[in-house]
Amino acid sequence: MDQLRAITTFVRAAEAGSFNRAALAQGSTPQAVSKGIRALEQHLGVRLFHRTTRKISLTQEGERLFTDVRSSLEGVAAAVSRARSAVRDDEGLIRISAGGSAGRKVLLPLVVDFAQQHPGIEIDLLLEDRATDSIAERIDVGFRAGNPPSAQVIARRLFSIQQIVCAAPAYLAQHGTPRRLPQLLKHRCTGYRQPGTGRAVPWEFDVKGEIVFQPMHPVLCCSDPDAEMLAVAAGLGIGQVDSINAAAPLRAGALVPLLTAHVSERMGFYIYYGQRRNLPGRVRRFIDFAVQRLKDSTAFTLPTAELRALARQAGGT
Repeated sequence: MDQLRAITTFVRAAEAGSFNRAALAQGSTPQAVSKGIRALEQHLGVRLFHRTTRKISLTQEGERLFTDVRSSLEGVAAAVSRARSAVRDDEGLIRISAGGSAGRKVLLPLVVDFAQQHPGIEIDLLLEDRATDSIAERIDVGFRAGNPPSAQVIARRLFSIQQIVCAAPAYLAQHGTPRRLPQLLKHRCTGYRQPGTGRAVPWEFDVKGEIVFQPMHPVLCCSDPDAEMLAVAAGLGIGQVDSINAAAPLRAGALVPLLTAHVSERMGFYIYYGQRRNLPGRVRRFIDFAVQRLKDSTAFTLPTAELRALARQAGGT
């Protein structure tokens, strides 16, 4: 027996005072209502209604059951209604995951603007440089800088992340400007160490359409890309900095792009989520907002013409 359906039928019959009106309310027949009530009575072992040929009335046991279940049934109906309306509502919580550095620069301004436009929606922003279990941590939307997510998720590349060799003007004035890739090995260089593996990441270059990796021997190796960029801007050495961190200081003249013909755009910035259908309205709204704002954005990627113009202005290559 479907207990929830049987109790719902019982409550409707009690409220209507008639099996006929209860049947009309739930789109069934009086015979089906009567049969459902008898099955519930047999299941409970008590009589719930006094029946005559003209009317029905609750027994004492029926009155007690009606009092006990009516408010609970209303709560269940309200919960089901809220779940259905979540597809189109503008309230509730969105859990978002991203790497720390990219999250601070790319996502935080985006999330602030979204939250101001949708004050009924709460945001839980998880910024960590580690692999996130989207299911275990109940993540609605994730962002990743680098390679596309390998899990069974829907992923979309929003923009390319360039690996740009750059240096501070003061460093170049003192040590000279490398014009060819082999000359880099004669310079003081910085490096990035992956927090998860502890390994120094080799530099990568686009050489005639192929990606070539070059291990470096850095004078400073950082596990935080912000820290490496600041060290390069301070004149410690030449660094290969991702465009998310390098774009603003390059445009401000604090850094000079070098060897621009060999900038790699292999990596990207991705948005991903678990399913396309039946997304809550608030999650779909945020995804659309993020894609519209970030798709092919030049805020964190420098067009080739701009990159080369900056290099020429500063005497780079």
